Amino acid sequence: MLNSSLEPTITAKPRSLTDAMISIVAPVYNESANIDAFLATLLPILRGCGCAFEVLCVDDGSSDDSAQRIRTQMAAEPCIKLLSLTRNFGKERALAAGIDHAKGDAVIPIDADLQDPPELIPDMLDKWLEGYDMVVAIRSTRTGDSNLKRQSARGFYKVMNRLSEVHVPPNAGDFRLIDRRVVDTLKGLPERTRFHKGLYAWLGYDTCQLYFDRPDRHEGRSSWNYWRLWNYALDGIFSFSTAPLRLWSYVGGTTALLGFLYAIYTMLRTLIYGTDLPGYASLLVLILVLNGLCMIGVGIIGEYIGRIFAEVKQRPTYLVDHLEQGGTHQAEDGKTE
Repeated sequence: MLNSSLEPTITAKPRSLTDAMISIVAPVYNESANIDAFLATLLPILRGCGCAFEVLCVDDGSSDDSAQRIRTQMAAEPCIKLLSLTRNFGKERALAAGIDHAKGDAVIPIDADLQDPPELIPDMLDKWLEGYDMVVAIRSTRTGDSNLKRQSARGFYKVMNRLSEVHVPPNAGDFRLIDRRVVDTLKGLPERTRFHKGLYAWLGYDTCQLYFDRPDRHEGRSSWNYWRLWNYALDGIFSFSTAPLRLWSYVGGTTALLGFLYAIYTMLRTLIYGTDLPGYASLLVLILVLNGLCMIGVGIIGEYIGRIFAEVKQRPTYLVDHLEQGGTHQAEDGKTE
């Protein structure tokens, strides 16, 4: 039986932006140096769109004064809301919390470091009014990233799209516009290991792409080091593909076949030429290689079992400490949310 939360939601897109309510979702983790500049850039652009809007900042357990800087902005801007989580759950879960609490007809996730340019939002809204359910921002250049990071990202998308039945657009981040009916469907997906890039692609819907040049971070350094990016890539692959299991079945089968053929060769060679001196070095290498292959296979199986373990426990994806809100910006026609 179909989960009721995944049944189609019948919603009509607003005829114009003055009839629309837009939710901006910004996960925040130790972004104290960027908060003021981010909101100073974002808010005038949103006001110029002529629509009602809310800016939902999700504090993902920051250890600096990010939350206090947001509160300072809230005193003058009632459209800003602060959703504080009980601890650091990671960006994917913080993003899920923001999407769950967003109330807009469309939701736009965006990073607070200004690498996702808010200037692209009016173009997203135009495409949305044309009828698209999702407008994806694609990074045409990544000048702020090192060559190693660019090459590894390119390799990840190739591997991901080769192994998975779901095509994830290369260089597409979380910066996009999502229609309300897509949001409602996304909220009905229950998995605890969240890989939103894959979830967006899995959902489908009418999608278009906008390209932009990705600037450098405004201030500070990203908390995404290579180890975290590596684990994030594994989450994406293991969450959307069983190909590693199938591939390792082929590796095991091929190794067993080669071992069987070598056993026949050894037996025939012994029968024809007699017994020669046993090769200790070759035997040791063979044992080490086969044991290494077995351990890799066990590790791959363990990745899937670990995710099953996390799903079976049914723990919440995140925990909210509190929500602070002042209100919603009014559109020019006086509409109040």
